[in-house]
Amino acid sequence: MTDRLPPQFGLNIHPGIEDPDEPFRRARIADATGIDLITIQDHPYMATHYDTWTLLTALACATTRVRLGTNVSPLPLRPPVMLAKAAASLDMLSGGRVELGIGTGGYPVGLRAFGAEVPAERAEIVAAFEEGIRVIRGLWSSERGFTFDGKHYRTRGARFGPRPTRPIPIWVGAARPRMLRLAGRLADGILVTNTFASVEDLPRINRWVDEGAAEAGRPPESIRRGYNVMGAIDLADRPNRSDEIQANTLVFPAAGWVEYLIRLGREYRIDTFIFWPLGEHQVEQAAVFAAEVVPPVRAALSSGGVE
Repeated sequence: MTDRLPPQFGLNIHPGIEDPDEPFRRARIADATGIDLITIQDHPYMATHYDTWTLLTALACATTRVRLGTNVSPLPLRPPVMLAKAAASLDMLSGGRVELGIGTGGYPVGLRAFGAEVPAERAEIVAAFEEGIRVIRGLWSSERGFTFDGKHYRTRGARFGPRPTRPIPIWVGAARPRMLRLAGRLADGILVTNTFASVEDLPRINRWVDEGAAEAGRPPESIRRGYNVMGAIDLADRPNRSDEIQANTLVFPAAGWVEYLIRLGREYRIDTFIFWPLGEHQVEQAAVFAAEVVPPVRAALSSGGVE
């Protein structure tokens, strides 16, 4: 058994424009129950999505307790200086509830369509991302003008404010070795998704994060392991058979989700579980996740340790 961070549970809120009230219904469920965190994916190039930071701000105004995060914002389209400003501002306005999830952007075609410069070489993409994290952290911690002279990002005596009143957690969306090692060196947590990284991939993912942490002299157990679980909860009176459910996603009744998440925590060191409901009755699924899945999983993992 090893030390572990206490489990936490998130609900992803789809930023689609089809039903303007649905994001608020999901957020209110999260805020009124045991959900710790709501997240929103950030794809500015999607014509059917609201701007993530605008929606996140609206949801902050509609909630009082639950934390709010991006899952994840693409640095090629969200300059680090502006992300630092947006996150610090919303954190202050929301009473210290913001968590910043960032990544390199999973859809290069969409990024380039919106004018982003995406390096051709993977190593350069990761190098630019590392610079971006250092700029964000540097701005947040600077008491005077902040200067950064990187290859991809530069600042010249930038006077930053508002400065965060607490350390804002940075999560890195990643699935590949370079990015995961970088997360181990510099981030507070990782975010991986079951459609890109299966349970069988998790031991390798943990190892790469641990290697990065060791390189930086950080305790590996201090870095949160977040898993986006995309799937559907089969409701007792309304089985979920929608064609919208994607391949490689999960469909269980509530009891099956409890068993699955406990296994992820005990066997694969996952400590942050973010449910992405798919298919039909998504608001109802969110309510069932909060009421019937979160409490028994939290109880089991809070007392059971990691194998």
